[in-house]
Amino acid sequence: MAFLTEPEPAREVATEVAAGVRRIVAANPGPMTYHGTNTYLIAGADGVSVLDPGPDDAAHVAAILRAAGGRIARILLSHGHHDHFGAVAALRAASGAPVCGYAPSQAEGPDPDVPLADGAVVAGLRVLHTPGHAADHLCFARGDGVIFTADHVMTWSTSIVSPPAGDMAAYFASLRRLLGRNDRLLLPGHGPPLAAPRSYLHELLAHREQREAAILAALADGERTPAALVEMVYVALDRRLRAAAERNVLAHLLKLHAEGRALPQNGRWRVA
Repeated sequence: MAFLTEPEPAREVATEVAAGVRRIVAANPGPMTYHGTNTYLIAGADGVSVLDPGPDDAAHVAAILRAAGGRIARILLSHGHHDHFGAVAALRAASGAPVCGYAPSQAEGPDPDVPLADGAVVAGLRVLHTPGHAADHLCFARGDGVIFTADHVMTWSTSIVSPPAGDMAAYFASLRRLLGRNDRLLLPGHGPPLAAPRSYLHELLAHREQREAAILAALADGERTPAALVEMVYVALDRRLRAAAERNVLAHLLKLHAEGRALPQNGRWRVA
């Protein structure tokens, strides 16, 4: 499927990406993070809400504080992966702002000061619990059709679903949940914004369904390990992403097993 690209952004600079929303891209580029983690500064009547402070990087924290002008009302956390929460401790210490996120954290992230549940409203944003990439993953939707999707939906790449915290069946369900909405602008955790995201969401779901069909077709020819399946169903894979691809394949296999369509046997898998 076709993904979006953008030039490498200026570091430590807040750029407007939507009305009342600025983005600072952290200096943690890589094969899993694209140019880096997107930190969003969301303007509100009581100050700035900072969504995903990013990695533990003093220069990035200083840039957030400068851009917020000392008026950080809260820190929002999409999920407990280090490239999103690493700067939480430093930003909380510098600003005194409470951390709002899913509780308890299902990964390595800090337990929030303000726990958020599905359907809650914080800083004018509706909280959507969207497990799949991570069990504690949250999206945040604004009433005007702007949705912050973090790592559930990225625009530069598909998401990694790594068991046990990652769950492919939950990921499918969370994708379908977003397809049931009518958001006009998608702001991801990595990569550029995407206007009119509905067709892209359909493509993401179709891509996952096609990957699953390819795995089943490969198993129909005999028992396979997840590593062998990666070689069969991923074309021209960057070797740096091989381990992540194997985790995705395992997540698909566990989903198929739960549905009674695949069976594990001594480290290998076969059709049920």
